[in-house]
Amino acid sequence: MAEMMDLRRAGTSGTDKFWFYLRAVALSAYLIVTGGISVADSFDDGLEAYLSGDYEAALETLLPLAREGNVRAQNNVGLIYANAEGDLEDDAEAVRWYRLAAAQHNASAQFNLGFMYANGSGVPEDDSEAVRLYRLAAEQGSAAAQFGLGSMLDAGAGVAEDDTEAVRWYRMAAEQGEVNAQYNLGVHYDTGMGVPRDTGEAVRWYRFAADQGEPNAQHNLAISYATGEGVAKDDREAVRWYQIAAEQGSVRSQYNLGAMLRAGRGGRNDAQEAARWFRLAAAQGHTYAQTNLGIMYANGEGVPRNLVSARMWLSIASENGLEDAYKFRARLEGVMTKADIEEATTAARICLSSGYQACN
Repeated sequence: MAEMMDLRRAGTSGTDKFWFYLRAVALSAYLIVTGGISVADSFDDGLEAYLSGDYEAALETLLPLAREGNVRAQNNVGLIYANAEGDLEDDAEAVRWYRLAAAQHNASAQFNLGFMYANGSGVPEDDSEAVRLYRLAAEQGSAAAQFGLGSMLDAGAGVAEDDTEAVRWYRMAAEQGEVNAQYNLGVHYDTGMGVPRDTGEAVRWYRFAADQGEPNAQHNLAISYATGEGVAKDDREAVRWYQIAAEQGSVRSQYNLGAMLRAGRGGRNDAQEAARWFRLAAAQGHTYAQTNLGIMYANGEGVPRNLVSARMWLSIASENGLEDAYKFRARLEGVMTKADIEEATTAARICLSSGYQACN
């Protein structure tokens, strides 16, 4: 069991709050000339300051435009108050400016205001109002809002759960290149939620998202290659995608990459590199990685043989609920001294209490 692949797919993000979409969206310029200086020039200066992180300078430029009713400036003033730190951060003020821009039918502001309601930032949390605002923006073509609406439908948050309708909105966003919608659409095809199950179509959408750097999509694409579901089985491609996702911190990919390298799948048999990836996954709480790392220390496989380290990792995996690790630990104790067992017990306690920061 300890050597099994972790072939769980990464699931949808339907229950996540959509923090990664709080951003300026599609700010096309238009010209209004006043006193020889275009509003577009002033707005662009403010936007440049905002994107560089100089929120005070951005606010100084954009706030006068926002007060004059410039809808793009209003939306971006909202973004400044929402994203700034320290004294400038003010979610309630962000909501006020988003609301003014949303009342002028600005899709970005409608989405951002919906985000604030979904997260209870600056307003009481209200999923129904978030859904209403996402829908207004989605119907104007906002890919972020289409994804947000799909996610709310996926989760049944503020609206009746409806996988079929979620898929419809995901598809609209995915076709515009929205990476998280592409990933979620892949999951729906993979699981047959809201659409007939089609692993080939799942792979197609995973690949779109994976090529944009989405680690969950990369992990799922690797599993598809490892199992031959929806694509021709190819261990080399599986290893390649696991590594790409693992390097972004995907714990499941780190573990699976270690398992592939340890087993010599994909043309590489590298116990030392396998142990390195197991350690990274183990430090994120992955119990199979902890168990395999313990076994490798016990055998001197890819790492120097160290029974204390072996028992430490097996004890940690046992504490985290993996029964196989308990069995391996009991077997290992038969060849250890009492002093070594006590040392390993202390090391495991220190490792866990440090949040895996002090694991020798």
